[in-house]
Amino acid sequence: METAGIIAEYNPLHMGHVRLLEETRRLLGPETAVICVMSGNFVQRGDFALLRKHARAAAAVQSGADLVLELPLPWAVASAERFARGAVRTLAASGLVTRLAFGSECGESAALERLAAALLSEDFPPLLKQELAQGDSFAAARQRAAAALLSPTDAALLEQPNNILGVEYCKELLRLNRSIRPLTVKRTGGAHDQPGTASPLPSASAIRALLQAGETEQALSYMAPAMAEACREELRAGRAPVFRETCERAMLARLRTMDRADFAALDQGREGLGNRLYRASRTAASLEELLASAKTKRYAHARLRRMVLWAFLGLPPAGLPEDVPYLRPLAANAAGRALLGRMRKTAAVPVLTRPAGAGRLSPQAQALFSLEVRASDLYTLAYPDLAAAQGGGEWREGPAML
Repeated sequence: METAGIIAEYNPLHMGHVRLLEETRRLLGPETAVICVMSGNFVQRGDFALLRKHARAAAAVQSGADLVLELPLPWAVASAERFARGAVRTLAASGLVTRLAFGSECGESAALERLAAALLSEDFPPLLKQELAQGDSFAAARQRAAAALLSPTDAALLEQPNNILGVEYCKELLRLNRSIRPLTVKRTGGAHDQPGTASPLPSASAIRALLQAGETEQALSYMAPAMAEACREELRAGRAPVFRETCERAMLARLRTMDRADFAALDQGREGLGNRLYRASRTAASLEELLASAKTKRYAHARLRRMVLWAFLGLPPAGLPEDVPYLRPLAANAAGRALLGRMRKTAAVPVLTRPAGAGRLSPQAQALFSLEVRASDLYTLAYPDLAAAQGGGEWREGPAML
């Protein structure tokens, strides 16, 4: 029996995500077990998740997953490469996953594996350096460098966001040299981050935009049924929808208390972004104004959003673990509980089922869990109803066993 791993944010979970779950079992067999690794309360684009992680994880299990593990914060809010590294290594650390299933625009595993091998080859770095010297964005330079090693057709796959993530997943599988094999399913419906609802399967960003515009019922109609019900429940409790803008003043205040050295620590590439953010933070009266002032042609908006989020959460770019130091389940069904039982024998790192067990982890793992506690306490301050924003939830809430 195969055990498939799926990497997700489910922000929110829609019918395109359900289709991937269904296609994975159709292609690998109906008895296939599915373990998802999911971002927690903050997501890769440098933003707050729409719903808290336990609610999203429970909806994922009700929609076809067996077990949902949390992708710890330092990987969840990182670049595509680091995000993929943390997620793939989380699945590999379970000792159970045999296939990695993901959606892509091309739907061809072999093409994505060719690209991954090219980007890891010793010939690629000098080509990339040469292209970056022309002053274009990293994405454009990487695509031209890849075209020099493969074909323009293969390199053009790097223009689409799900293909890019798929290539990063394949790169990490090659690095690990494990027996986990990729399985990609062609993505249907609205493109990643595509605005509007012209497609019968709108993107997650389009659904979030509807919620932000107050079109709640229309937004719910595009979610998977279990996610729509979870969202209704969170709305009734005053815990959703969660938007970064609710904490905008707090984030700006945090930035204005930081000095140049603090911003320089965030700019690990030493590329001047820290200075740009520092200068913008002195005058900007909104996050959008700050990001627009600091933006350059070479770097994506998401990178700046992540730097701002790391500053707000007090995440230290240096000194974080290279590998995920524990596995934390967020939700499971009966099959998922059986998987957890097996993982206690096969996992390469501790399985943290109860928050109280954090005290028995290594010092480095305890430090990471403390970061999660602080970040979750800050996340709750973005709840629509501040009366629902009680801190300390990480210590009280265990996985949802369905």
